[in-house]
Amino acid sequence: MERLSSDPVAHVASPAPPSQTSNFPGNETFISVARLAKASVVNISSSQKSAQSGEGTLNPFSNDPLFRRFFGEEERRLPAPKERREQGLGSGVIVSADGHIITNNHVVEKADEIKVLLPDKRTFKAKVIGTDPKTDVAVIKIEATNLPVLSWGDSNHLQVGELVLAVGNPFGLNQTVTMGIISAVGRANMGIVDYEDFIQTDAAINPGNSGGALVNLQGQLIGINSAIFSRTGGNMGIGFAIPSNMAKTVMNSLVKYGKVVRGWLGVSIQEINQDLAKEFGTPDTKGALVADVMEDSPAAKGKLQRGDIITTYNGTEIKDPAHLRSLVADTAPDTTVSVTILRDKHSRDLKLTVGELPKDMAKASRGEPSSGQRDHALAGVTVEPIGDRQGRQGRKETGVSVNEVQPDSQADQAGLKPGDIIREMNRKPVRNVQDFQDLVNELEPKSRVLLLVTRGNATVYLSVNPK
Repeated sequence: MERLSSDPVAHVASPAPPSQTSNFPGNETFISVARLAKASVVNISSSQKSAQSGEGTLNPFSNDPLFRRFFGEEERRLPAPKERREQGLGSGVIVSADGHIITNNHVVEKADEIKVLLPDKRTFKAKVIGTDPKTDVAVIKIEATNLPVLSWGDSNHLQVGELVLAVGNPFGLNQTVTMGIISAVGRANMGIVDYEDFIQTDAAINPGNSGGALVNLQGQLIGINSAIFSRTGGNMGIGFAIPSNMAKTVMNSLVKYGKVVRGWLGVSIQEINQDLAKEFGTPDTKGALVADVMEDSPAAKGKLQRGDIITTYNGTEIKDPAHLRSLVADTAPDTTVSVTILRDKHSRDLKLTVGELPKDMAKASRGEPSSGQRDHALAGVTVEPIGDRQGRQGRKETGVSVNEVQPDSQADQAGLKPGDIIREMNRKPVRNVQDFQDLVNELEPKSRVLLLVTRGNATVYLSVNPK
């Protein structure tokens, strides 16, 4: 956001001669697509009760330097109400004529009242149909009929450099349209949500755009604007949108079941570096290396083995573990899929029947830590139950199996690997996933973590330093 060095002055702009506007290459296309998209993008305002305070709440735009220049510092706080309510602003996209609207989870989470302002200025109260923090997708509904709906585009065929429009309500400014290109696709390991496959765009996205539409020049919805990278709180030309195929899959599950039903194979997978590629005889670092296979899991029943490299999944070439994880999650349970693997330097085809992701899967960087902090030493570590494994003495083993370690995370640098069994954390026993999550929630952001880990026949201590 540009900072003005002198008092702003409004000027009346002279209209451009018709020859400068109507003859601009593609101009009519932009106008047509913008008009189409704006009709289906709504303004969402949410509120929730919070602890009463004698001090007024901050005006939602008080951090904007333009706001302070016009209204001064004394207007930064609104008068304290008798019952304090926190306000939120965002956007949404109409996806059904009878009132279903897709938006971001963070726009409506914890809200006890949601209002939707349509482009025709009608206002409706909305109810939450379902939310999914793991992808930051939510579906709400208003009681209305004959609403304009955007058609879905196929995000699997997006090209870098493709022109796009972002439509939303930045800072509460309704029906704002910005233009840019697709800067990258398949952005993952961002630490924003659990399942990441973001479209990156340089179309201007600002606070309030969350949940708005990213459309192509065919007027199709190809993404739901979700996040920005910014050092200022405003647009820096790096925005992220949830791809339409992922958003649509999550939406359909939320509407049908009220929750997201995800596919699951039961494998621990890791990235392939150059050294591993040479060791396993693969020509490049694409694919996902299987580090472990859970007993009685869909992967085990399908004869997948530790050391296999998954190269394709149902005909789609696998770029990396995050890519495979998203594809599996988007697959309906009980679906039989074809998987191509590299085993002992030979390519093989397997058939796997996808299961349903167990409820007790946990991720260390998610949840609601008691300290309110998520930036701890184990951020980026995913664990899962170890099943009914028997120890050396015939007794059932306790602990959790490391499913995924985010590359270059603190745990990765300490040597924690997928397939490791965590027995203790800070000298406290870890018997199951719940123990693990409880201990993670107690971690302080700057504290070192001592883990007791079993790897194969060896048991070792690992010290994980904070950031």
